[in-house]
Amino acid sequence: MRGLILPDLDCDKTVKRLTDFIKLELSKTGLNRLVLGISGGVDSALVAFLSAKAAGAENLVGVMLPYKTSDPQNEKDAENLIFHLGLKKYRIDITAQIDIYFEQFPDADKNRRGNKMARERMSVLYDISALEKAVVIGTSNKTEIFLGYGTIYGDLACAFNPLGDLYKTHVRSLARHIGVPANIVNKTPSADLFRGQTDEGDFGFSYEDIDRLLFSLVDKGMTPEQCENEGFSRAMVKRVIQLMISNEFKRNSPPVAKLSDYSAGIDFRCPREWDK
Repeated sequence: MRGLILPDLDCDKTVKRLTDFIKLELSKTGLNRLVLGISGGVDSALVAFLSAKAAGAENLVGVMLPYKTSDPQNEKDAENLIFHLGLKKYRIDITAQIDIYFEQFPDADKNRRGNKMARERMSVLYDISALEKAVVIGTSNKTEIFLGYGTIYGDLACAFNPLGDLYKTHVRSLARHIGVPANIVNKTPSADLFRGQTDEGDFGFSYEDIDRLLFSLVDKGMTPEQCENEGFSRAMVKRVIQLMISNEFKRNSPPVAKLSDYSAGIDFRCPREWDK
């Protein structure tokens, strides 16, 4: 496969921009603490490193949220990361609340169960945020957001997201640069929703190839035909575009029926000077 090469990331500049972003967005909330779900994967690990750098490790709360089928190695990696950074830790097993719910729906498929788990985890994070007077920070990357590979009001929920404009390939590069342990950076990406599940297995393509295609379509504005001429298969181009289109709703705020000239959050947002 030929295709465009994803440009190298200026890691030093990116770390500064992202830590500045975290500081700025956190300051807008009136709070000085962050809470983060740490899964043992590279995305949450990178956000943990960036958040500790931006707000101080003493102001970051790491939450582990395993389910009974979760990979023990992921939990071990998450715990080691929390210890390494010196974070306050919570471990909350979500098995009981998930299983008691699905006792009423024993035939529920893996997608329903996975979405329920993602939303249960976010529900816990927001409760911990109230307990700790902290802000929930997001971990979804640009690749996942474009493909809709996340649960609305689940892992896609957050107060703000430092990784949302970084492709997965760049997440790995930045994680290596900032010091995330190699075993986390190099592990096979997985939402860990059930045994044997992998992100790339769900997609049918590697993150590297998907990122190159998304870069071609989005950043360079190439047509599907031009992408095929660059060596991407028609099946891959069609699949990625279909995912982008069908999951557009996850990237937008819920539509509001327009009844006035000044709808909340659309036409009118409170000027920050009012708070001075």
